[in-house]
Amino acid sequence: MSTDILSLEPKILWNHFYRLTQIPRPSGHEEAVRAYVVDFATRLGLEWLVDEAGNVIVRKPATAGMKHRRGVILQAHLDMVPQKNAETVHDFATDPIDALIDGEWVRASGTTLGADNGIGVAAALAVLESANLRHGPLEALFTANEEAGMTGALGLKPGVLRGGILLNLDSEDEGELFIGCAGGLDGTMRFDYTSVPVPPGYQAFEIRVSGLRGGHSGLDINLGRGNANKIMNRLLQLGRERHGLLLSSIDGGSLRNAIPRESTALIAIPSANKAAFLDELQALAATIGGELSGVDPGFRVEAVAATLPESVIDNAVAQRLLDAVAACPNGVHRMSAEMAGLVETSNNLARVHSDGRAVSVECLLRSASGEGMRELAGIIGLVAERAGTTAVFAHGYPGWKPNPESHILKCMSEIYRARFGKTPEIRAVHAGLECGIIGAAYPQLDMISFGPTIRHPHSPDEKVEWASVLKFWEFLVATLESVP
Repeated sequence: MSTDILSLEPKILWNHFYRLTQIPRPSGHEEAVRAYVVDFATRLGLEWLVDEAGNVIVRKPATAGMKHRRGVILQAHLDMVPQKNAETVHDFATDPIDALIDGEWVRASGTTLGADNGIGVAAALAVLESANLRHGPLEALFTANEEAGMTGALGLKPGVLRGGILLNLDSEDEGELFIGCAGGLDGTMRFDYTSVPVPPGYQAFEIRVSGLRGGHSGLDINLGRGNANKIMNRLLQLGRERHGLLLSSIDGGSLRNAIPRESTALIAIPSANKAAFLDELQALAATIGGELSGVDPGFRVEAVAATLPESVIDNAVAQRLLDAVAACPNGVHRMSAEMAGLVETSNNLARVHSDGRAVSVECLLRSASGEGMRELAGIIGLVAERAGTTAVFAHGYPGWKPNPESHILKCMSEIYRARFGKTPEIRAVHAGLECGIIGAAYPQLDMISFGPTIRHPHSPDEKVEWASVLKFWEFLVATLESVP
């Protein structure tokens, strides 16, 4: 276990981040990290509470001469996305993250790092701990289960928070201030099936799609990276249409908010067609590899001989499933007309999974526009209808409408110019920040989201630029000292 990151500045922040890497905290399993925050607040003699949604709120009084400043809420989420490379042995429920310095970056060894949003949590803890900072009344809001549905933010009740300014510490580009975000909606199609015996004269293979880079289904959706579910579907359609392929099981993708990197399918093929099928499979894989060469150079397809399964999915259902996955939108649906380069609406075809009774196809829709979200949901609903099933939509959360006249925006822009000699970029993000949900419950809040530079969150390539963490910290400290 490397402790190199403890040498980085600011040490008070990196010390907390290191401790967070030692606490398993995948979404839905934040008990240990919640206990860490509560114990931390108790030792410092700070007021704290844990609400029904699992959020932790810690309050710190203003320093001398600052009690008349507007109250500030520092907000970050406790959980992290558990993603690892196929060859990495790691149990996110029990194992610590092995964080290490790699040149200008801090990354993990074969897993997600948890800088999203561990750096934000560590920064808030460092502010609460520091005896040298000047600030007005402070609250730190540590939300639960952000990465798997934002249930912590959704469960936050009105009347609990006291501050008037919310600083969300969950953005991933230093030097940029975010004033808006997309809303999100889960969509699921379900294909119930009957298992039928495998006919005589068939051989089994396990088809594996791997080596894709994946990434954040909002921030990276415009990069054109391969989607393992879409690729697997092309391979299975080839086998079914030309070689009599039968599908026994499928497991592609892992989380709705991560672009799927891997997929595995167990199939049966007539023995007489085996050689032709394998040749055409590799030819199609080579074609797809060429399509992805600029964005996913590690892409690969394997066909490994397997034990013949006792049964396969009913052929008619399998056909409807493959048709639906082929027709389902994936990637950018529309770019923003208001902000150049910003995705307005997108879909991540995140998960295709069979369980012996049904195959579920799970998506995460994102849009900054209510109408854009309705349009995309309508398209997916129509795909489901044409495939003989229905699409169920749930766990929607609102976007955050930009306010260019925000007082804290003007204040922080001036602070950044004075401290770093340049004007920060003002942006919105095609990702779900909790600001939209919290702002719906607390409409009086003046909100900004900012953070250090993080690349490839939600994938094992996740890394944070350590020099940007120091700038982020200095900016945060200067902001707290200058709140109106």
